[in-house]
Amino acid sequence: MKILILNGPNLNLQGRRDTDVYGTKTFDELLEELRVAYPHDSLDYFQSNVEGELINALHRSVGVYEGVVLNAGGYTHTSVALRDAVSAVSTPVVEVHISSILAREEFRHVSLLAPVVVGSIMGFGLDSYRLGIEALKMGC
Repeated sequence: MKILILNGPNLNLQGRRDTDVYGTKTFDELLEELRVAYPHDSLDYFQSNVEGELINALHRSVGVYEGVVLNAGGYTHTSVALRDAVSAVSTPVVEVHISSILAREEFRHVSLLAPVVVGSIMGFGLDSYRLGIEALKMGC
C-alpha cells in the first residue's frame, strides 16, 4: 500500500516542542520505525507550515496514494480551505493527533476535518500515526 503521511504546522519541531505534551521522539525517528514496521508498504512523508502546500499535497495524492494520514496541527481547527481539499479528493484521509484535542484548550475541541475524513485518531501519542496506517490498511 502506498500511503502519504502529511504533517501541518509546527510538526517539524516534534521532539523539541512542548515535550510534556508531544514527547521527545523526533518525527524522523518515528518515520524510520514505521518504515521498518511496514516493509511491504511505501510510506512517503511531507510536512509544511504553509496551508497552501498541504492543500497542494492533498490534490497531488489522487491516483498516487491509496491513503493519507493527516495531522493538520492547528489548521485542524481553523482551515476551511484544508477541509474543502480533503472533501474534494478521492484519496481516503485519516486524521491523526498526537494528543487528545478534546483534553486540550476549548478552542481545540472542534475539528473542521472530522466530518470529511474516513476516521479520526487522537491521544495515543506518536502511535496515532501507526493506528492511522492500520485504519487505512483495513480499508477505512
